[in-house]
Amino acid sequence: MDGARNGGGKPPTIRDVAARANVAFSSVSRVLSGHPDVSEKMRVRVTTAATELGYKPDFLAQSLRSGHTRTIGFALRDISNPLFANVARRCERDLRRAGYSMIITSSDGDIAAEAENLELFRERHVDAVIASLVSETAPTTLQQLEQLTVPLILLDREVPSIKASALLSDHYAGVRAAVDALLAAGHVRIALITGELDVRSTRERVRAFDDAHAAAGIPTAPDLMIFGTFDSDFAEVEVHRLLALPDPPSAILTGGVGVTSGALLALHHSGLSPETDIAVVALDEWPQFAALAPSIWSVHRDSDEMGAALAHLVLDAMGGAEPRMEITPTEFHPR
Repeated sequence: MDGARNGGGKPPTIRDVAARANVAFSSVSRVLSGHPDVSEKMRVRVTTAATELGYKPDFLAQSLRSGHTRTIGFALRDISNPLFANVARRCERDLRRAGYSMIITSSDGDIAAEAENLELFRERHVDAVIASLVSETAPTTLQQLEQLTVPLILLDREVPSIKASALLSDHYAGVRAAVDALLAAGHVRIALITGELDVRSTRERVRAFDDAHAAAGIPTAPDLMIFGTFDSDFAEVEVHRLLALPDPPSAILTGGVGVTSGALLALHHSGLSPETDIAVVALDEWPQFAALAPSIWSVHRDSDEMGAALAHLVLDAMGGAEPRMEITPTEFHPR
C-alpha cells in the first residue's frame, strides 16, 4: 500500500482513489456508495485502486450525506437458539456482501427489552429492521413498530396492522405429518409443549395438531396441551408434571430447541429414554440432537435457506419493492 502519496503519510482520501483509478471524483463516490448505475468495469477499477491505497471509507460522513447508515437492525427473541443464530449468520453474510452491516439484539423473551431494542434501532437510524418478536400483540412492541420509518421484515411473525414483509415457516405441514404418524403408530395421548398463542408458530402448530386428531377421529386432551414459553426450564418442569399424571402421554411434541432440551433433560432425570419409553418429536432440529438422542423424531427447518431468503427480502424492501410474504417449508424427519 502506498497511502503516503497523498502527502505526509496521511490516510488516503477519496480524491487519492480517483487519481489512482484515473476517473472522476464523482465516479468513485458512486462506486463506493453502492450506486446501482455503475458499470462492472468501473466498479473493479475503483475498488482495485481503493484496495491498493488502503482506502477506508468514512461511513459516518457518507451517512450524513446520504441519510443512510448501511446498517440493518435484527431483533431476535433469543440469540441462544441455534436455529435463529444460524439464520442471522447467513442473513448477515449475504447483507455484508451487499455492503451492509448488522446490529443484532436479543430480548431473551422479555417484552420490555424487545421494545427497548426496537427503539434503539430507530435511534441508530438503521436502514431496515428484521424482527422475530416475543409477542405479536404486546402494546409496547406495536407502538415501536408503528414508529418505524424504514422497511420492516418480520421473521415467522404476523402483525396485520403493520405494513411489513414477512418470511414465514410452513409449520402446519411438518407438524401435521408428525402427528399423523404418531396417531397411526397408536399414540392416543400426545402432548404438545410450546410458546404462547400470541405468536404465529404456536397457532400453526396447534392448528395442525387439532386437524390431525380430528381426521383420525381421536379427541385432543386439553390437559396435554401446554402453552407458556420456549425456554428449557419451563419445558423441564412441565414434562415432569406430565409424567406424574395418572394417564401420562406416550408421545410429546416439543415446540423449539429450548423446549426440546428441557424435555430431554426431564426424561433423563426420570430414567426414561425417547422412543423406548416415550416418543419425542422436536419441532426444530438441533444437529446435536442426533448424537444426544438419535431416536427422537423432528420437524426440520433449513436455517441457511431461511437466512438467504430473509436477506433477499431486506434488500428488495430497501430497493422500494412492495411488502410481500414468503413461506419456507418444514419437513417431518422420522427416525
